[in-house]
Amino acid sequence: MLWVKAFHIIFVVSWFAGLFYLPRIFVNHAMATQPDEIARLKLMEGKLYRFVTPIGALAIAFGCWLWFGYGFSGGWLHAKTALVLLLVGYHLYCGHLVKLFAEDQNTRSHVFYRFFNEIPVLVLVAVVILATVKPF
Repeated sequence: MLWVKAFHIIFVVSWFAGLFYLPRIFVNHAMATQPDEIARLKLMEGKLYRFVTPIGALAIAFGCWLWFGYGFSGGWLHAKTALVLLLVGYHLYCGHLVKLFAEDQNTRSHVFYRFFNEIPVLVLVAVVILATVKPF
């Protein structure tokens, strides 16, 4: 099970890297005015989203494997699972935003995306505390 845990951590770190960077691209895209810059950002958004989606799925799959393999229980795990579901929703919403940007339909400012970019940081802090400290 240590290999499963190692791969879970690797995929979680990789997924979060994508979730940290993709909204940062949105910030730049929302501020962009030059057609060549906009085209490059659209390409980056699409490629990054397609790359991190299976990584997120693998993180969740290995997490479930750990859950069922170890038979974890407790309130901390229910809270962590709720946060993971929130993160999945965030990921899917990022996909929606990628589509809106690709279609030149974005209506939000770079300021919105600067705040939006902080959500995975807050989720990561909470998940690490829950998984490590197991407060309840």
